[in-house]
Amino acid sequence: MQELRRLACLLYLWLPQLQCEEPASTSPEQVHLSYPGDPTSMTVTWTTFGRAGSLVVFGPDLGAGFIHWARGRSTKFADGGPLHRTMYIHRVTLNGLIPGRHYAYRCGSPKGWSRVFNFQALLNGTNWSPRFAIFGDMGKENPQSLPRLWRDTELGLFDAILHVGDFAYDLDTNNAHVGDAFMRKIEPVAALVPYMTCPGNHESKYNFSNYRARFSMPGGTENLWYSWDIGPAHLVSFSTEVYFFLKYGKHLVAEQFQWLEKDLQEASQPERRKERPWIITMGHRPMYCSNNDLDDCTRHESIIRQGLHGHRYGLEDLFYKYGVDLELWAHEHSYERLWPIYNYKVYNGSSRAPYTNPGAPVHIITGSAGCREQLDPFVPEAREWSAVRIEDYGYTRMQIFNWTHIWLEQVSDDQNGQVVDGIWLIKEHHGPETWH
Repeated sequence: MQELRRLACLLYLWLPQLQCEEPASTSPEQVHLSYPGDPTSMTVTWTTFGRAGSLVVFGPDLGAGFIHWARGRSTKFADGGPLHRTMYIHRVTLNGLIPGRHYAYRCGSPKGWSRVFNFQALLNGTNWSPRFAIFGDMGKENPQSLPRLWRDTELGLFDAILHVGDFAYDLDTNNAHVGDAFMRKIEPVAALVPYMTCPGNHESKYNFSNYRARFSMPGGTENLWYSWDIGPAHLVSFSTEVYFFLKYGKHLVAEQFQWLEKDLQEASQPERRKERPWIITMGHRPMYCSNNDLDDCTRHESIIRQGLHGHRYGLEDLFYKYGVDLELWAHEHSYERLWPIYNYKVYNGSSRAPYTNPGAPVHIITGSAGCREQLDPFVPEAREWSAVRIEDYGYTRMQIFNWTHIWLEQVSDDQNGQVVDGIWLIKEHHGPETWH
């Protein structure tokens, strides 16, 4: 048997797509947090390659030691590649947290423990100002923005991360070894603040199985679509990919659309909108873009905007109907800020203050975090609905200051962290009745 394994490893030198069998390690790795929707809770997710228990020990980050513990469960995941590599995805939800308090934790079992990490439980209620890093399209190779994101996270600049699709390039590549390496790379960020996600086209292999298995979003839809509240905002994450990978089930388009309408309808009820006036969506492929390629967003009748044949399940009308304030996208490896727009018509608040009481939703495309495919150029002439276009590696920062003000800025990693774009989105009233 040992001789056979030695021969297999020699073959690997000639066939790089094959992998020698790794030891079934029970040491936790790829640790990351997600927010289950309750400020007294936080979910910890990690990976082992051997069967082990799922425990988290934690306590106040004041040198008091790990005075609490929580137990969860693991799920065996088999990648769809030729080797059908298996791993165990562990999930433990910590309950009884005090909102705003700092905690130290480590995860694992008697078979192996992670190092100690720290996080701050999210604040409760609506009267606070959550801060986010937002980006899409980050790969294992060339994740240029990641070191700066690490520093920002360690400085405590973010309450949550929004990764708007496309991970690792790709999570399944090389029998999912690339996915493992990517999850290790983001651990210094994702183990400190909730790392909230939506799927992109690069997650599609084997019916999005690596994406569905590795993350732990709320909602019970295997991370495909969900919503959550934070501060004065209601955030909605959804899959643009159900429109393009119909082989995995055409019914998903209708199911998601019906869920979106129900969720937005509930979030738009007067009492709820008064409490959390901002409605923000995030999905991978944009409705509009001015990049110099043939992506869906470059087409006048884009699928995401208008829907499938016969204009079924189009999202622009749906989001407009319920007064979505801000739409976050990625997919294009660049940064583009649009004027407030609906059906190709610009509805600026005024000529001097276009983002003060705009007459339509605002779109931000932020897909330049860095990957092996590098950056995407724009067409030479900007469209009349495009306000700012930047071809630098970077990411977006957002702070929801209160019920009326959001600050958005773009950080350029190419320019040593310089803020290269920034706007105040100001809305004194929210909801579809405020449109043009």
